[in-house]
Amino acid sequence: MDLHRSRAGLVIGLVLLPFGLCTVLAGLAGSTLRLVGGLIVGGLVMLASVAGIVEAVRPFRFHISFEGLTVRTAELNRLLPWAEIEHLVLYQPPPVLSDKRMPSPLLLLVPAARSTLDLPLTHSSPLDDRPCMVLLEVHDVREKTDQVAGALARYGGSRFTDHRQLVRQRFDSAPLSIEARGYDRTAVDALVQKGREALRSEDFLLRLAAKAQVERALVELPLVAHGYDPVRVDAFLRDLSAALARFEEGEEEPG
Repeated sequence: MDLHRSRAGLVIGLVLLPFGLCTVLAGLAGSTLRLVGGLIVGGLVMLASVAGIVEAVRPFRFHISFEGLTVRTAELNRLLPWAEIEHLVLYQPPPVLSDKRMPSPLLLLVPAARSTLDLPLTHSSPLDDRPCMVLLEVHDVREKTDQVAGALARYGGSRFTDHRQLVRQRFDSAPLSIEARGYDRTAVDALVQKGREALRSEDFLLRLAAKAQVERALVELPLVAHGYDPVRVDAFLRDLSAALARFEEGEEEPG
């Protein structure tokens, strides 16, 4: 399966480039202050546009097959046989409120001991903290994340793990017991279902909204007779909230 580079950067660059040029030209016809402002703003827009266009037309290949991964990017241009790959992990970083967007899913590569890959391992695997590198940001290609995951599972077999599925499976069943007095079961079940649906989504606003609901429920869930054990519910909801999104960069994900 061949992955194809997304055209979004090229389109945005081509749209912004004339805007930046017009801003510079408009500044030339005005006062000194307007000239300086036009040169700064227009120049920055043009630089960003050119950078986006250059990145979009840079040679790219990502081919997934029984032989391994054939990769051509700015950092790498070679076949990575499966024998050189200890593990591949498709990881979805939780969104952060301040970023105002959903982060790209990352394809992380843990090289095998026999690998001759000579690139810095700047990340840690979410599975076991082994050193790894980002091989691909999935938003950089046109194929959907599930399509990429399907191809990697088909050709990579046990060398590939879709971390998104592990996160979802953790919340597929809630280990909640019933106590003489606890949280309203209907309210908890509805909340957990919304959280599960949001975990399956790459919609930034949906996940943040679900997190906000969970956080509010942690202080507002009503106590009733024969409800869910509050201690277990609170622990489960805190983990669900952390998996959905983070309000701050330093907020930890559930272990």
